[in-house]
Amino acid sequence: MIRTIAAAAALALLPGLALAQAGSPTAACTHRGALDDAFCDEDRDLVADPPREAGRLRNPSTLVFAYTPVEDPALYATQFRPLLEHLSACTGKRVVYFQVTSNAAQVEAMRSGRLHIAGFSTGPTAFAVNLAGAVPFAIKGNEREFESYRVVVLARASSDIRTLADLRGRRVAHTSATSNSGNLAPRALFPALGVTPDTDYRVVYSGGHDRSVMGVNAGDYDAAPVASDVYNRMVGRGQVRAENLREVWRSDPFPTSSFAHAHDLQPELAQRIRQCFFDYRFPEAMRRDLGGNDRFWPATYLREWAPVRAVADAVNAPYTRAAFDAESRRELEAEARRRAAQQQQQAPRPQ
Repeated sequence: MIRTIAAAAALALLPGLALAQAGSPTAACTHRGALDDAFCDEDRDLVADPPREAGRLRNPSTLVFAYTPVEDPALYATQFRPLLEHLSACTGKRVVYFQVTSNAAQVEAMRSGRLHIAGFSTGPTAFAVNLAGAVPFAIKGNEREFESYRVVVLARASSDIRTLADLRGRRVAHTSATSNSGNLAPRALFPALGVTPDTDYRVVYSGGHDRSVMGVNAGDYDAAPVASDVYNRMVGRGQVRAENLREVWRSDPFPTSSFAHAHDLQPELAQRIRQCFFDYRFPEAMRRDLGGNDRFWPATYLREWAPVRAVADAVNAPYTRAAFDAESRRELEAEARRRAAQQQQQAPRPQ
């Protein structure tokens, strides 16, 4: 039986407070790398090892799944329903969908033990690995290859913005501070191309790729760097018309969202979950909604996320607790501003 869990509990988590402990640090651990003290990486594959103590391995009767909130969170509850039904039949366990509205809430949910399987956006995947013990194992794809995306800079087709140089002096929407395509990659790549964010143009955080696209389309922003896969899905669904927007620039490819499980699941359960993903073939509606992809490809954080880590290193944006807390505060502040603006727009005007 598949159900959606309200996200209110996750959103109530306040940044700046200590994250829930995923387990006490292992005194015998000889290597953690970039991982939080709650985890160990003895095999040096950059992700958390399963706990050595049998009593810390989990075999929950209900599995909780969440997908990255890069677009309308409610949209994915419907799109991923066939997958969750498959996982329920394949694992013999009840599977529920956990609807989150921020990257920080999703990472915190896995760290606190409330989330067992998740699709994390490209950039926040590293926070999930380092702080929440996430173990990425798959990427969406088709029969030929796994899906990748590019950073595309969009402007209105009617504007005079035709090159990156034309962004100077403009109001440009970045999605969120932790987003690879919506913030980190532009900050790493644009200066070599002659444009430096926050120096040559004003950065405004929109809160999401879909919000950036819709904001450019409406004229709220002059331009925006976004993930090409999100933009293409929005065009395919008719949310925006491609002829109304101009693609100013595009990057080399990056991996799309990772699918990961919690590091402390019983090994047999973790292996079963991975195999359930790899054996699954998307039904027609799911293929259409997810850009023509029809399956999951094996992937590792060590290999597929190397270019993402390189971008973060280039802009000195480490995936640490301090950076996570700062991003959490920014996400909550941005959401509060959006809600205030919506309330102001909806308020009755004096007669």
